[in-house]
Amino acid sequence: MKKLLPIGISDFKKLREGGYVYVDKTEYIYRLIKEGGGYYFLSRPRRFGKSLLLSTIRYLFEGQRELFKGLYIEDKWNWEETYPVIRISFAKDIKRKEDLKGRIREELEKNYERNGEEMEEGKRDEGSLLERLVIKINKKKRKQVVILIDEYDKPILDVIEDKKEAEEVRKELKGFYSVLKDLDEYIRFVIITGVSKFSKVSLFSGLNQLKDISLDERYGNICGYTQEELENYFKEYLEGVNLEEVREWYNGYSFLGERLYNPFDILLYLDSKNFDSYWYKTGTPSFLIKLIKEREYDILELENKIVKKNVLEKFDIEEIRIEALMYQTGYLTIKEVYNKEYGQEYRLGFPNKEVRISFNEDILPLVLKDEIRENISGKIIEILKGEKLEELREQVEVLISNISYVHYRGESSYVIAIFSLLYTTGLNVITEDNTNKGRIDLAVIVDRSIVYIIEVKVIEREEEKGKAIKQIQEREYYKKYLNYEKVYIVGIEINKNKKQIVYFEYKQVK
Repeated sequence: MKKLLPIGISDFKKLREGGYVYVDKTEYIYRLIKEGGGYYFLSRPRRFGKSLLLSTIRYLFEGQRELFKGLYIEDKWNWEETYPVIRISFAKDIKRKEDLKGRIREELEKNYERNGEEMEEGKRDEGSLLERLVIKINKKKRKQVVILIDEYDKPILDVIEDKKEAEEVRKELKGFYSVLKDLDEYIRFVIITGVSKFSKVSLFSGLNQLKDISLDERYGNICGYTQEELENYFKEYLEGVNLEEVREWYNGYSFLGERLYNPFDILLYLDSKNFDSYWYKTGTPSFLIKLIKEREYDILELENKIVKKNVLEKFDIEEIRIEALMYQTGYLTIKEVYNKEYGQEYRLGFPNKEVRISFNEDILPLVLKDEIRENISGKIIEILKGEKLEELREQVEVLISNISYVHYRGESSYVIAIFSLLYTTGLNVITEDNTNKGRIDLAVIVDRSIVYIIEVKVIEREEEKGKAIKQIQEREYYKKYLNYEKVYIVGIEINKNKKQIVYFEYKQVK
């Protein structure tokens, strides 16, 4: 019988008993519990399987062996040794500090009831109620307690645009989490998951034993699906599927393990067999787009941005770096790792076609009128596939002439508009493409047979004309792509003062 797709299911018991596909991650869980310490933190983008991971750990510690039949961990775990579990989730939306206090009490009350205890009403704060629950369970059952906290940071992210309210929420959470530091003798295992990594000082004060495994290559695949897992566990759903196209659309997330699929994306694709931006559409990054606009951030820097490890790990209310926010929320991922004397550096980029297209569709309105944007994108695809370069010039001229005055931010607006528009076509677009003689502004790969090498320059004087295509020729950028059937080089030059294309040249070099 064909196993069901576990769309929207994050409860391990329901998944296993309901005949749904389960991608076995228990080897990573076993290693985590047996080989490491007892306190862990894991950051992953939304919809990446964090809740299912915690649910699996819960039933494991509760000793429900029947759920783990046939899985890696079944014959390795001591099923006679069980532990009481406290599980707290902040998945619901929080609008203000008062909502958070109520949410915490709801979660605590459920845990009191689940463990056969009665929660005291009155003036006790939420941290004290958690502390009393841990101690009560320990004394009653004479067992150390397992604590699982899911989406620990969501209450802050929900109000992040209001710094004052976000600070109040952070203070409340800090007081709640801080009680764990003095409960070590009562605790067997703790894992806290979320999207962003707030510093220990700001949120986990005193909890020095909390080990961050977010970029630990041993656990890089603990959430998400690898290519092998996709082809193995979902074999029945892959008949007639173009795996290379699926990989291009949805694969590409990296946490120093293998390249991964977001489970939410791949499950919805396998259900419908239609390519769409499933994950992206579940949470429009309005705050992120607003931040980019407010800071006039050059989005051309996002692709191939080189950052140190500490940049990706730092996120706080007072200091929000766009690169860190985009990485932690899943809009950028690690493309390459460089080992330096002073530590590792990472090259970032969009993980896949879905994110690249959708994000740039959100960026384009920052510099371009909406009605123009919608009309041009489809035409660009036809032009590039049909090798109609004169028509390409016409469309780029329309694009340039319709950059909204309100959104104009100087010469970079032209380059951003061209790059973003090409990204939204869904073609394989590579920015700042490295060669042995320099970096190509833009390489566009069409149908794996045609490549366009594009250089864009903003000039002020007439005598500067022709610099763009000359640079491509002199530095022989095109040589990198001579294995393709056809290669075109294109130079686009825009006059800074006239705000129009003054030079457009192209040549077929293969």
